[in-house]
Amino acid sequence: MPRNADAAGKPNRDRPAPPARLPPGSAVKVVGLGGVGGIVARYLALYLGSLRMPLRLVLIDGDAFEATNFSRMFFSRHGNKAAVVRDELLPRFEHTQLAILAVEEFIGEENLDRLIREGDIVILAVDNHATRKLCSDFCRKRGRVVLISGGNDGVGKDSGGALRRGSYGNCQVYIRRGKDLSPPLTRYHPEIADPADRMPGDKSCADLVRSVPQILFANLTAAATILNTFWLYVSGGKALRYSEIAFDIADGLMRPVSLPAPRLADEARGRRR
Repeated sequence: MPRNADAAGKPNRDRPAPPARLPPGSAVKVVGLGGVGGIVARYLALYLGSLRMPLRLVLIDGDAFEATNFSRMFFSRHGNKAAVVRDELLPRFEHTQLAILAVEEFIGEENLDRLIREGDIVILAVDNHATRKLCSDFCRKRGRVVLISGGNDGVGKDSGGALRRGSYGNCQVYIRRGKDLSPPLTRYHPEIADPADRMPGDKSCADLVRSVPQILFANLTAAATILNTFWLYVSGGKALRYSEIAFDIADGLMRPVSLPAPRLADEARGRRR
């Protein structure tokens, strides 16, 4: 009988997850510091700082905090989102081995090679499919990278014209180690494979003002789902049992989508070689 199974042969869900398996010097990059990414960055910093090893948290966003953001985002001043969040976090973590950096740019074709490197863990907390497709396609050309993408619908019509109530969201994890260990973001999502929206760097100011409103508590759930997925991934082995998870706060639901689970046991064996 497996050591992690009970007397009936069922998996033991009370078995603690193993400690984080992050090589010293690893970089975790958060793209998008808005309603979801701002929450992710703060709690991710707490977790990474607690590991007591040299790590880098890189915050990437070309957008700025404005007065209209106060209803769903915490920030101390107006200014570039990545820079503001970095400045808020630095004093708390100055006595840890966590380095926190800000890149005041939108991610795009011209800077992908510079911003996403081999071995990175990239967290996408963006609100457009065009950026998701760009990053997923780019990561498919890398040898070793992890891409975790999560978010939620706004209230109103989405980029494809469908009316959304804003309570639904999901998180995907794409793991590549010379080959795909889980599906890329585009595999089962035609709205990402053929996006109807544009990247933030391509938007006019008027487009940004017309962005659909989001529900604060759906943002919180999306952020928690991303952080949960990150934690399960860095726990290694078979802790991460899904490649996509969906939630709906109005229906009180959160469940894995029926897709191939990441082959993390294969990855763990590769690390031991």
